[in-house]
Amino acid sequence: MSQARDDGGLRWSHAALNCRDIDATADFYCKWFGFTRAATFPVGDTKIMFLRKGEAYLELFQAADGPADGTGGGDGPTSAGTLRHIALQTDDIDQVLAEMGPQAQVSLGPLCFDDFIPGWRSVWMKDPDGTVVEVSQGYKDQIPGGGENAQRH
Repeated sequence: MSQARDDGGLRWSHAALNCRDIDATADFYCKWFGFTRAATFPVGDTKIMFLRKGEAYLELFQAADGPADGTGGGDGPTSAGTLRHIALQTDDIDQVLAEMGPQAQVSLGPLCFDDFIPGWRSVWMKDPDGTVVEVSQGYKDQIPGGGENAQRH
């Protein structure tokens, strides 16, 4: 029987979706499933948007023409209709990485996003099947409690 290990305070954070149209996807989840807009961050010519329902988040990315095999960058596949990554939140990324040791197959980062939210850091790694898992610390909504369903960023 294996012993329980310290989980480093890990808790569910979000699933990231690749979208053909971020605003249309946000409208769909807000209208039909009760999500609200929680944060929007500019990324080059596009943006990343977080939707929230209670403690559950969806992170929306602009889809890119990804490889046919579903692989993509270090943070996951980029083709429309694919799951980019799942994410967990922690209070200390460095502790999680130290505990995982060589089993942390890092594909990107750790990266710092202080320009958006002071203290926000993320690292991406692959699980044994190649699914990308983000571990993040310090994320906070831009709009406390989520935004208005009809509000666009």
